[in-house]
Amino acid sequence: MAVPEQDKQPDNEVADPEREVGELVGKLTAPGELEPAERRRLLGRLARALSDGAKKARATGAGRGRWLADVFLNIAPRIPIRDLHTLSEHHHGLTGEQLADDLVRTAQKATMTVGAIGGALAAAEFAAPPLLLSAPAQLVAETIVVAAIEVKLLAELHEVYGVRVEGSGTQRAVAFTAAWAKQRGIDPLTPTSVSLALGAATKTALRNRLLRTLGRHLTTLGPFLTGAIAGGALNRIATKKLGEAVRNDLRVKLPPGSGTPGVDPRRRDELDP
Repeated sequence: MAVPEQDKQPDNEVADPEREVGELVGKLTAPGELEPAERRRLLGRLARALSDGAKKARATGAGRGRWLADVFLNIAPRIPIRDLHTLSEHHHGLTGEQLADDLVRTAQKATMTVGAIGGALAAAEFAAPPLLLSAPAQLVAETIVVAAIEVKLLAELHEVYGVRVEGSGTQRAVAFTAAWAKQRGIDPLTPTSVSLALGAATKTALRNRLLRTLGRHLTTLGPFLTGAIAGGALNRIATKKLGEAVRNDLRVKLPPGSGTPGVDPRRRDELDP
C-alpha cells in the first residue's frame, strides 16, 4: 500500500500540534490492526506534536491538567465511532452480549498494545538519561490514545445496548467523553445530559480522569522491558474494568421494549421465531 504524501515525514520532524493530533489519534483508534512498526511511528509523531503543544501551553501559563483536557476535547469528535450495523459486520455478524464481549476484548488488546509500546519507549528513555526529558511526552501520547480507545469502546457499547444519544457529532463526542470521565453510561431519559456535558464539573472530572490515567502510565518508567510489561498489563486491566462498569450501567438503562440488545432493527424479524 502506498504511503500518503502527508505521512512521508522524517522521524525527527516536529508535527504541527494544531493540525496533526486529531488526525494521528484517529488513525491510532481506527478499526483494524496496525503493524507494530506503524503504530510505534504514529505514537512517536503524536508525542512530538503533544510536546510542542505542551511548550505553548506552558508559555501561556496553562496547567498540564487543563491543557490535557482541552487537547482531548478538541480531538474527541475525530474518534471514529461505528453504528450497530457496521459493528456487527466488523465482528463477524455478532450481536448482543457476544458483540459487547468482542468489543471489550478488542479494546483491551488495543490499549494493552499501546501501553506495551509506550512503556517500552519510556523504558528506553529511562535507560538513556540525556533523553529522559522526552519520556513524559511519550506517556502523554499514550494517555491520549488509551483514553480515545476507551471513549470509542464506551460509545460503541451504547450502540450495542440500544441506548441512543442524540445530538450532533460533536455533541455526542463530548457526551461520551463526559461519560468516560465518570466511568459510566449516559442516561437516555435525561435530555440535558448532552447539553450539560461541558459544564465545569464535567471538565474537572475529565481533567482528573486524564491525570489519573497519566499517573498510571508514569509507573511504567523503568529500565529494560519492565515498562512494556507494566504498561500493557495496567491498560488491559483498566479497560476491562471500564467495559464491565459501562455494560452493567447500560443494561439497567436499556429502554423498555427495545428488544434484543445489539440486534439491528433491520434484522430483528429474522431472529423472531
